[in-house]
Amino acid sequence: MSIATAPASPQGFRYYDFLLGGMVAVLLCSNLIGPGKVCTLTLPLIGNVDFGAGNLFFPISYIFGDVLTEVYGYARARRAIWAGFGAMIFATVMSTIVVGMTPSPDEPWNGTLQPALEVVFGNTWRIVAASMFAYWVGDFVNSYVMAKMKIWTQGRFLWMRTIGSTICGQGADSLLFYPIAFAGIWETQSLIAVVIFNFAMKVSVEVVMTPVTYFVVNRLKRAEGVDTYDTHTHFTPFSLQDEGEIRQRP
Repeated sequence: MSIATAPASPQGFRYYDFLLGGMVAVLLCSNLIGPGKVCTLTLPLIGNVDFGAGNLFFPISYIFGDVLTEVYGYARARRAIWAGFGAMIFATVMSTIVVGMTPSPDEPWNGTLQPALEVVFGNTWRIVAASMFAYWVGDFVNSYVMAKMKIWTQGRFLWMRTIGSTICGQGADSLLFYPIAFAGIWETQSLIAVVIFNFAMKVSVEVVMTPVTYFVVNRLKRAEGVDTYDTHTHFTPFSLQDEGEIRQRP
């Protein structure tokens, strides 16, 4: 396995753009569609547990982050995180403007569409701010831990790296989002219970999807002909430069 003398740009990869687009799509759907519905799940010995529907799919964005970091390196995953953050800002601004516009008196839904849109897309500033900040911190923590663990383990134990980075990233996300969004609104006991349950559910999705992550990572490494190690990467989140030691696979 040889080492490239210069890092490749995202434009030089065949599948990087597709992964970036998939990550952004999952992120937007889980944050725009998911929060509009609260579901109830009945668990043995626990009973009924309420959770936002978006939590079923939001962990998939972390799987995208794991794959991007493992194959293309932290710096290219960083670009994807910023792309997702920018898309969330645009979607928030767009939904605020659309919901705030005066509906036509001739709209065919007899005045029921506007209240429905306000319920689904009219999140408060606290929820919006909490969601974007928690995503930003959590995804960078996930990618950072993933990249560092790859160096420490010399590229071995992918399952340990994907699950370990998700525990750290989703932990940061859950610990930030729920207190920022709902502290003072929910009772402390309920807030703690929701944080624990949603954290456990998100990590469980990562564990269940581990075989899929293995398959995708191995196929991508062979297809792209690279395996990136962030031995010379500056881990600041405030950069869009491509870095990392790209090892050409035979």
